Amino acid sequence: MKRLIIAASIENDVHVAGVYKFLRLAESEGFDIQFLGPATPIDKLVEIIRLRKPDIVGISYRLTPDSLKSILDVLKSRIKEYNLNGIRWIFGGTEPNCIVAKESGIFEEVFDGTSGDEFTISYLKGQKVLADEVEYGQDIVDRIERNYPYPVIRHHFGLPSYKDTLAGIKKIASEKVLDVISIAPDQNTQEHFFDKKYNTALDGAGGVPIRSEEEFKKLYDESRRGNYPLLRCYSGTNDVFKMAKMLKDTINNAWAAIPLCWYNVLDSRGPRQVEESIRENQKLMKWHADRNIPVEVNEAHHWGLRDAHDAIYVAASYLAAYNAKKMGVKNYIAQFMFNVPPATSPKMDLAKMLASIELVESLQDDNFRVFRQARAGLASMPQDLFEAKGQLASSAYLSMAIKPHIYHVVGFCEAHHAATPDDIIESVKIVKAVIKNTLSGMFDFTQDLDVLKRKEELINDAKVILNGIRELNTLCSDPLSDPHTLSLAIKLGILDAPHLKGNKSASGALQTKVINGACYAFDYENNRVIEEEERVFNIIQNYQKMIIVA
Repeated sequence: MKRLIIAASIENDVHVAGVYKFLRLAESEGFDIQFLGPATPIDKLVEIIRLRKPDIVGISYRLTPDSLKSILDVLKSRIKEYNLNGIRWIFGGTEPNCIVAKESGIFEEVFDGTSGDEFTISYLKGQKVLADEVEYGQDIVDRIERNYPYPVIRHHFGLPSYKDTLAGIKKIASEKVLDVISIAPDQNTQEHFFDKKYNTALDGAGGVPIRSEEEFKKLYDESRRGNYPLLRCYSGTNDVFKMAKMLKDTINNAWAAIPLCWYNVLDSRGPRQVEESIRENQKLMKWHADRNIPVEVNEAHHWGLRDAHDAIYVAASYLAAYNAKKMGVKNYIAQFMFNVPPATSPKMDLAKMLASIELVESLQDDNFRVFRQARAGLASMPQDLFEAKGQLASSAYLSMAIKPHIYHVVGFCEAHHAATPDDIIESVKIVKAVIKNTLSGMFDFTQDLDVLKRKEELINDAKVILNGIRELNTLCSDPLSDPHTLSLAIKLGILDAPHLKGNKSASGALQTKVINGACYAFDYENNRVIEEEERVFNIIQNYQKMIIVA
């Protein structure tokens, strides 16, 4: 038997939009509903309650708090008179009225509209959200399951001053807008936290300088308020296992973000050679998998940010997930960075993501679960802050087409300055408004014919790349997870990017061009797109000739 909710605006209040919206949400969660309309007298409300015997009664009042206090005094006396204490009472209204409602002692929950629909849905699902760490959920999978289809919201944060960062985390947590704070440490922290070979001239470059485990713990302690956001931190580029353990012990690292082929001589973020770093990165994935810590493999967007064409992005998405699964990861967070390169059109961007999703999620089984994480590309943010807010909203709207479990907000100010707590709070609120609107019903862009056509092209092209990697080492039982084979694929150019030109560990021969919103491998000398079969075939042929000559 369905549970019944009765709701009304009471006495002289004729505002009903909030009540009506609440009942629609309740109906979508499986409740029977009865809407009593505007300006419902308390005695009429009580009469219907006695007749219908609802499970929950919701009342709303949006006029002056002084008037509400006397109305609630009458309601309280009626509840006592007719023994209606067994009913669950809830209240919705303005923030000042919600304070009065709380003080009355009648209501088990009040809704002032600042926490969004996800708060309401959590309540209706029986997941009453209290100011308690356990109630908010302290692992990412739990948070996702409590909120979906609303995505968990993440933003990175790290100012050049540790003191300002500490205060900022306190402010962000208190605002209850962010589920995950990704601590952005400076490069000195990532590379020299353990060997202490800091270049002091670079302190605060790219993030917050953190110089001790105690400073990490303080950041975590300041986040234990508000909605108790999860904390996570970028991985180290040196002493990666020591860093992983330290992050687990100090901030309860919500999940690890580990590259497959990067954080080495390819991107100049560490001294490791490519093959060595792939092997070590795989072991780091396994370290986290053994401790049941979710893993995100930052791979595809590293190629995209360096202007690799779309097919490489899709193939790299699969390689990242494949290697995570191979290392025993159970909960995998697949990041999909939109707007990379910035000239990509929304249609072609979505096609690239859908192709990546189809390949990545083909790996799912009982022991490997994929969670989608969407975000905007930083390079797509204009320097003009008003235009940037438009880009932030636009990218978030398109991203919701893939139904993400996590939305990684990129602050609108990031192309202009490092995000302050106020910038982050504003950016998150913009995105939350977009999400709220899309979940009320949006056009299904994934069924657009141009999108579907491009998606299939990219799936086929990505398979050509993956098969090309396999052909490099036919004696290996699993070339796609073999560090030597993968590093060879980079050296020969099967995996390549224009920005790698001149890098001794890569080919750097690839040239690309955005045509009609999609990024292709391109032959500028002959002014033509290079088909993926041709590109990979030529690389394999040249490699085989080299072997014969040798």
